Amino acid sequence: MVIGSGMAACGAIYEMRQHGVAPVVLDGAEDPGGHTKTRVYQGGWTFDEGPHISFTRDSRIQEILADNIDGDYLTLRASVDNYWQGHWIKHPAQVNLHGLPDDLIVSCIEDFIAAMSREPDGATDYEAWLRSAYGDTFAETFPMQYTRKSHTTEAANLTTDWIGPRMYKPSLDEVLRGAVAPQQADFHYIDHYRYPRQGGFFSYVRPFLEKTDLRLSSRVVRIDAAESTLALADGSVVGFHRLVSTMPLPDLVRAIVDVPADVEEAAGRLAASSVVLVNVGIGRDDFTESSWTYFYDADYSITRLSYPQVFSPENVPPGCGSFQAELYFSDKYRPLQVDPEGLVDQVTADLRRCGLIEEGEPILHTSTMYVPYANIIYDHERAEALETVLGFVYALGIATAGRYGLWGYQWTDEAFASGETAARQVVTGSSG
Repeated sequence: MVIGSGMAACGAIYEMRQHGVAPVVLDGAEDPGGHTKTRVYQGGWTFDEGPHISFTRDSRIQEILADNIDGDYLTLRASVDNYWQGHWIKHPAQVNLHGLPDDLIVSCIEDFIAAMSREPDGATDYEAWLRSAYGDTFAETFPMQYTRKSHTTEAANLTTDWIGPRMYKPSLDEVLRGAVAPQQADFHYIDHYRYPRQGGFFSYVRPFLEKTDLRLSSRVVRIDAAESTLALADGSVVGFHRLVSTMPLPDLVRAIVDVPADVEEAAGRLAASSVVLVNVGIGRDDFTESSWTYFYDADYSITRLSYPQVFSPENVPPGCGSFQAELYFSDKYRPLQVDPEGLVDQVTADLRRCGLIEEGEPILHTSTMYVPYANIIYDHERAEALETVLGFVYALGIATAGRYGLWGYQWTDEAFASGETAARQVVTGSSG
């Protein structure tokens, strides 16, 4: 049995099929796909549950996903930019300072040179890493500001074990070249990506689920590992032989019977952000060539902005364009205290303020999505709490997978592969 129907669950389903196992798949939602779901609104406005793309370099997973849509995908160059105080800056900003105020550029370069003697890999928190990697001025002006918006807490409250290739560490030559002239080279860790031509990102996932015993509106509320039973919100009870869970660990722990107090306490210390996605559609598509934009200013509600019509023109009515704005919150650090619908006016005002929507231009579509689990927050409590929780869950014989089942920062291919690994563990008893 598999709990969930997102990308990690689909990895588990795929692997089980390779072993001749047909799992029962339970999802508490009314529609399938987890965070990979796509919603199509009246008029043809299509929005994913967040800006999902496939940029894996794993040829095996590339082929699996491509086969699911009969090879009908677009291959797009990842054009990424930043917005800061009226300036549109190519990403990453640390090697694209040209055009910013002269005093800011000089200060960034001076501080970068001063920081070159410090080794960022020895930093014990993200703020220290940023200051060592980029110098104080750049760190404080850009990534530390963005961290408050996206992680909902201060950079000093985060560890560094999530960074990987996400934060580019440039040479002095690269910083200087990007300061004196527009930078031609690309330094982003994503250069090209794939996206289904039709049907949104969920098109990649649908074939995994179509021939599966998928039971929607089946929210698991109680797990008795000793009896191998699951109780659902509708009062029914189902038995299982082996279990793979992709549900968020705090929810999983709350569902398990007879959880020790230290495990309950540890689960309560696991932090994740939630996100409100504000979708906006207008009657033209000529406002950007970028795939997405990072917003740094604290007085802008938008944290990141993506452009679904860039992913595929089939995501919008003919001749139209769309925006998906991400606004982050967290129960632990920045609770959401308003109705998500109330954020639409803030986002549309910000889009007009930065010039993406012209003053007086009509807005043809708005909608919102609230996602209670968005990104894992790698605060200093995470590692110890996670070890306690997973140790308990694994001792019960429950395998977990995915971003929320492993409580880590996973991309699409990593989530899929984690589901495969979990399936092998329960089907064959292997550990890899």
